[in-house]
Amino acid sequence: MTNKTALVTGGSGGIGGAICRKLAETGYYVAVNYYSSKAEAEALAAEIGGIAIHADVTIPNEVDDMFAKIGEPDVLVNNAGIALYELFQLTAPEQRRSVIDVNLHGAMNCSAAALPAMICRKCGSIVNISSVWGEYGAAMEVVYSASKAALIGFTKSLAKEVAPSGIRVNAVSPGLIDTKMNARFSAEDIAALGGCGTPEDVAATVAWLVSDASGFVNGAVIPVNGGNF
Repeated sequence: MTNKTALVTGGSGGIGGAICRKLAETGYYVAVNYYSSKAEAEALAAEIGGIAIHADVTIPNEVDDMFAKIGEPDVLVNNAGIALYELFQLTAPEQRRSVIDVNLHGAMNCSAAALPAMICRKCGSIVNISSVWGEYGAAMEVVYSASKAALIGFTKSLAKEVAPSGIRVNAVSPGLIDTKMNARFSAEDIAALGGCGTPEDVAATVAWLVSDASGFVNGAVIPVNGGNF
């Protein structure tokens, strides 16, 4: 697969970085998208022999420019995301818009940019990184849960729409994963939730979803939660 390209949005973070490394390990040339973590993205790209590329995935023009620079990826992993931990009635409208824009509209913008070439080639794979809270909901994370639930709906619907063109669209639904986003949880909280997984657990699932081994898997939401939910 050395002639194939993968684009990972939010690729400089914990889960994103693990996905980039795993895809590079399996032979992909990886484009590491970043918004603010330039140094981290460039270091990762140098490590895996890929490229770091800036774009705000919530802005269609920036997404289009990013795709113009990297070409036509065979794989798109919509991993960019932000959290919001707050009582819903205390969240500000701009906070809610920001979470929805990044977690849902960002994936939509990148998918819309990737699909024309994939449809022409009659092949391609899109993987959306959702969350266990998108499946079950979480108190204090209402907006985040809603955005990830919408991403699951987007995944299932788009999979049906583009399946006749030979394109697969799936989602991964991580549970509690050892990342900076979950640093607020104490050891007691983690134990009560049944422990936590690693970014590499998520990355391995993504790598399987974009491989030929999962060729008949489409529109699926794969849980990576240790069976704790």
